Amino acid sequence: MALNIEEFLAQDEAKDLLRLLTAGSVDDGKSTLIGRLLFDSKRLYEDQLQALERDSKRVGNAGDHIDYALLCDGLKAEREQGITIDVAYRYFSTNRRKFIIADTPGHEQYTRNMITGGSTANLAIILVDARQGVVTQTCRHSYLVSLLGIRHLVLAVNKMDLVDFSKERFDKIVSDYKAWLDAQGINIPDLQCIPLSALEGDNVVEKSANTPWYEGQSLMDYLETVPIDQDINMQSLRYPVQYVLRPNLDFRGFAGKLASGVVKVGDEVMALPSGKSSRVKEIVTYDGNLDEAFAPQSVTITLEDEIDLSRGEMLVHPTDMPHVGHHLRAMMLWMDEQPLDATKAFYIKHTTNTTRAYITKVHSRVDINTAQRVPSDGMALNEIAEVSVTAAAPLIFDSYAENRQTGAFIVIDPVTNFTSAVGMIIGEDEARRGAATTTVNLSEYNLHSEEYDTVIRFCEELRARTGIDIECIK
Repeated sequence: MALNIEEFLAQDEAKDLLRLLTAGSVDDGKSTLIGRLLFDSKRLYEDQLQALERDSKRVGNAGDHIDYALLCDGLKAEREQGITIDVAYRYFSTNRRKFIIADTPGHEQYTRNMITGGSTANLAIILVDARQGVVTQTCRHSYLVSLLGIRHLVLAVNKMDLVDFSKERFDKIVSDYKAWLDAQGINIPDLQCIPLSALEGDNVVEKSANTPWYEGQSLMDYLETVPIDQDINMQSLRYPVQYVLRPNLDFRGFAGKLASGVVKVGDEVMALPSGKSSRVKEIVTYDGNLDEAFAPQSVTITLEDEIDLSRGEMLVHPTDMPHVGHHLRAMMLWMDEQPLDATKAFYIKHTTNTTRAYITKVHSRVDINTAQRVPSDGMALNEIAEVSVTAAAPLIFDSYAENRQTGAFIVIDPVTNFTSAVGMIIGEDEARRGAATTTVNLSEYNLHSEEYDTVIRFCEELRARTGIDIECIK
């Protein structure tokens, strides 16, 4: 029996994890779909079922049916209004895979909540009401899904029971949706279209006899089998240093989580931004040393040479280098109630690095309803724009299209500590490419240590505020 338990635990630990989000317009049935997935896959405990049946009679919005949306809509305001306001996460597993589901709100004013839920997702389910078809919010969320780089998308045409499971209606919605994607130039590598009824359970876990014309998988079958192995960049080693471990004089290790790629003992690595090279001596974990590690493992790496490396810096393979610089272009979603103040210095958090930065220019804003670019010189809540960012300290980054981990950042208000924006890096700021760098060698001056620090902070602030490339060397 003990052996069987150990085998079961080992098998459960070996399951891969699929992160997904649900999106769509108001009342399309996002929360109901998640509740139905949990119910039909027998992933609810007895007390949860009893509470669900009791709450359905008291505050439910599904008539005589069980209101499965109550499994996700836990806020009092959500139950009173029958809508989703905040992101709700649900965790469950089947015999084949583990899942984390983010139930995101459908209202336009909660777009920032949808971005939060989708920032780590591998797959998105966009629901469409079979009676309404493709609406503005469908297009808005589809654009955001493409912006977030989510490669797998399910167009779930819900409430098919209300249109008599009409094949013609389903085909029309799918055709309209694909035509909109083509018109906007949006390419979804893996698009699946599934007719279903979340309330009745048709095509949710089991194939439905009500749609004999549908030859594809049920939603649960697809979620269990969709391949996500290629979603993480395994080619480019990116190891942001989180902490330097120094328990004794004989050990100096760099702890962190591999953002992407694979590292092996003996690999030549380069420390950025210093550019110093060494080789991997050991890959240390709590369970013992490894010969190799891969994303997204958390490990401690020791090097054969003593080089200066601290939090915010990165180890990479010298044959596959990221961008290193102060200036970048990005698509940015503004999440603050207060509009962007271009004169304000923010903090930018990128991987493990946090430094001062300015939003130096807003190039254009995206009209989210049409996905077209319009001229703009500012940003307000939930608006998306292409911007230029100048950081005080050098950032080590890739484009978001190449690497989601090193291509994303958040912007923090230094006064309120609120997350003001999230950004997806396009690349280097071409306008700043080749700009001359002014180097000031402070060792030529007889300065006290406090004066050194003051001058360096001033140079960083000047660089961030004006975009002038100035480097201070002690």
